[in-house]
Amino acid sequence: MSKGQPSRVDEATCNSTTRRRLLKGTLGAAATVAAVPALGGVAAAHFPVELDIDVQPGNEENFLDAAEHESVSVAVHPSEFLGSDGERTTFNPADESVRYRFGSRFTLQKGEGARPLDEGEITRVEGASGESHEMLVLRFPVDDTGFDGGEETGWLYWERDEDGHHGYAGFDSVRVYGTETLNSDLLELFKRKLGAEDN
Repeated sequence: MSKGQPSRVDEATCNSTTRRRLLKGTLGAAATVAAVPALGGVAAAHFPVELDIDVQPGNEENFLDAAEHESVSVAVHPSEFLGSDGERTTFNPADESVRYRFGSRFTLQKGEGARPLDEGEITRVEGASGESHEMLVLRFPVDDTGFDGGEETGWLYWERDEDGHHGYAGFDSVRVYGTETLNSDLLELFKRKLGAEDN
């Protein structure tokens, strides 16, 4: 990991962070409800949602063009939460091993997903009120994320150890573009397979 120079977060970025946290609260409730049936009660316990992440930091829309972008950046901020033992736990990405996977929830549940292109960069972020913290910024290859254009959420798994079965998860909203051609090709293939006529 490399250390970046301290950077001053402007008012727009602070507003983006506040908006991101509010959106995460809403997305979190919806994602939890949607994920429980799909997970069967097992994987959810292995990767509880405890990470504070920001997809495409500095980009309020979290825009990702799968046809144009070769990589996507994800910032991991420190987070504090109650562990399974009831004790307060702090996850500091600057102190943890770089064992992450990023992509669609479905892709990560299958044990797949994009791995970081490198060890990432540690950057100190200073907020408007003077507080500061270090965040880890990672880059992931877009082709391995499993995004098909229907996603509104990007997920990040951090694996506690090499076996990759336990750790923490985080998510952020995304806007994925550049997959329309692929989707229309698949639709055409299904039409031909079912013998439907193309009007």
